[in-house]
Amino acid sequence: MKHDAIAVIDFGGQYAHLIATKIRRLNVLAEIRQPEDPVERFEKYKGIIFSGSPDLSSHGEDASFNDRIFDLDIPILGFCYGHQEVAKRYGGEVVHGGREWGPAQLHIVRDHPLFKGLDKTEPVWMSHFDTVSAIGDDFEELGYSTTGAHSEPNRFAAIGSDKLRRWGFQFHPEVDDTLHGQEILSNYVVDICGCRPSWTMDRYLEDQIERIRQQVDGKSVFLLISGGVDSSVAAQLFSRALGPDRLCLLHVDNGLMRHEESRRVLASLRGIGLGDNLHFIDATTDFLTALDDLVEPEKKREAIGNTFIEVFQREAKKLGIENHLLGQGTIYPDTIETGGTKRADTIKTHHNRVPLIEEMITRGLVVEPLADLYKVEVRELGGRLGLPREMLDRHPFPGPGLGVRLLCSTGEEPSDDISTMTAELAPVAGPFALQAMALPARSVGVKGDLRTYEHPVMFSGEARWETLLNASSAAFREVSGINRCIWNLGPTHPRETKPLRATVTDKRLALLRQADHAVMEGLKRYGIYNDIWQCPTVLIPLQLDGKGSELVVIRPIYSKRAMTAVAAELPGGLLDDLRREILSLPEVSGLALDLTSKPPGTIEWE
Repeated sequence: MKHDAIAVIDFGGQYAHLIATKIRRLNVLAEIRQPEDPVERFEKYKGIIFSGSPDLSSHGEDASFNDRIFDLDIPILGFCYGHQEVAKRYGGEVVHGGREWGPAQLHIVRDHPLFKGLDKTEPVWMSHFDTVSAIGDDFEELGYSTTGAHSEPNRFAAIGSDKLRRWGFQFHPEVDDTLHGQEILSNYVVDICGCRPSWTMDRYLEDQIERIRQQVDGKSVFLLISGGVDSSVAAQLFSRALGPDRLCLLHVDNGLMRHEESRRVLASLRGIGLGDNLHFIDATTDFLTALDDLVEPEKKREAIGNTFIEVFQREAKKLGIENHLLGQGTIYPDTIETGGTKRADTIKTHHNRVPLIEEMITRGLVVEPLADLYKVEVRELGGRLGLPREMLDRHPFPGPGLGVRLLCSTGEEPSDDISTMTAELAPVAGPFALQAMALPARSVGVKGDLRTYEHPVMFSGEARWETLLNASSAAFREVSGINRCIWNLGPTHPRETKPLRATVTDKRLALLRQADHAVMEGLKRYGIYNDIWQCPTVLIPLQLDGKGSELVVIRPIYSKRAMTAVAAELPGGLLDDLRREILSLPEVSGLALDLTSKPPGTIEWE
């Protein structure tokens, strides 16, 4: 090997490749390995990390892998499920319980090289069902965790044996919400494992240009370009690798775009020199026809993805470029959330990972040069390719567009007992001086690396931001069947709610564009657009107290790689502006702010 390297064993967790990416940010090569790989494949590495897992349980009978890895004289560090396996291997015990989602506090009990430079109490990120309840004789507790202001300590959040060179963390240091997780990784990779930093983004760029040329092999590429960060960087990378004459771009208005989005996209692409082979089509009718009468989120995503391919094939034939390979700006979260690794659960199917695309990938007809990168790396790569900051700093916008922000419903009451959930929420919300109710709607979420499709909770009442977040954390901890909490921005707590039948229509899309435009302009007016990672505006067909037909939810979040996120507090003045603008619309029944971290809620509601 030309580089010192770390092996990341992928048990299928949402963050396996994020671990590798964070290590590469230390300029150290990290490679993904499978738990069944022969032990000989691990002998060349300076260290090994066990990832989390969505469906393996250290407490169950299905946890199996090549445990001869433990016989290697190489440092091993486990996260979440990996932490539990390290504990079990050396005489510890794991129980099913003590679940934690989202932010927690790690209390470090003694100085240790893994925590060099950290405070005694550190913010960390949790996402687990099982918990280490005891450790073996050679191990010691390095830290315990707490969640919320008054929670009981969760023991053995960090354990280790310096003698055996084995350690484990219940939390996820690889996510950005573990404040000093990168320092912890550096302490392990550089100080304990002794890796020399020699892996850089410049090297990655060189490698990708060469890979594109090898895969395309003298052909040309046809890229569906939305104008977002990913597709724009992919276009510039293809142009650099192949030259502009071997790249054809198509921008499709799918009818699910934001206010005047296509006009702005075409102007920006021409502004960076990508206008020579740029084509445009308004395919609104195609997409709305495909979505007609669909309600279930996965069905909607599949319909949107398939329609993109149908439009691509039709336009390719018109342009006489049927033999071009399909280029995509797919990034790693798109792949991992669609269950793109061997064991990963499908959180949601992205439009560029529908079965038709998967078939084309198998046949070698798709080129995806960004598929191993996260958004922050894509932006860094775009900077090296010379794209302007205003293009690179745009908020991420999903490929299915407003189609996954316009929730649909059959109008039927859910089978779950919403009134029982609401009753269970009362003692949770009461200590925070809030009222709470479960809503008869569902959104997509992720818990312990597994997809959920559960109910949101609406809190009402005046409260400090920290209080609202603590109430949300308590609700997720105490009440099952919920994966999202929102804060009512309306004047009163609703007495009754009624789901309404609704599908994707021009009228609903127009209302969503209007509300979304008000939010986007407000963020810019208050000078916080660039501070916010993403801010979806969502329409839910829900009537509150017999008024209107749509509940509008604003979802501002902070993130860096989209694998985790925390809710962002908005200025009071902006909230007042949005109340005036949005609550005055006759179709709107209410307005709320999403308080949910990821996990347990995904960034988009569908």
